[in-house]
Amino acid sequence: MNEAYRTLKDPLQRARHLLELRGVDVAFETNTAMPADFLVQQMALRESLEEAVEAKDAASLDSLRKGLVEEKSKLEKQLGESIDAKNDYAGAAGLVRKLMFLDRLDSEIDLAYEALD
Repeated sequence: MNEAYRTLKDPLQRARHLLELRGVDVAFETNTAMPADFLVQQMALRESLEEAVEAKDAASLDSLRKGLVEEKSKLEKQLGESIDAKNDYAGAAGLVRKLMFLDRLDSEIDLAYEALD
């Protein structure tokens, strides 16, 4: 029951589960193809994170986190529209993979905050 609650509470896990129920495998482990502009954006964000860590700059981490929260919110909205309104499950799977990238970056920002202490 606890696992079900955690799955439903987290938008990313909930979307993965809904897609699985519809027979769509997100296939993050085997399908890592992403749009070039998204990958360039990810590289820039990771470089910014590295610079903030090296400089021990909490304000830069705050700024990164703020932008990340906004981007995740935007993708979550698009994901809901893809699944609920458009029934575009393949498109939704691509959005889930993007959110997984952003979640990983979010975790790395958490670690960077811990390193500042």
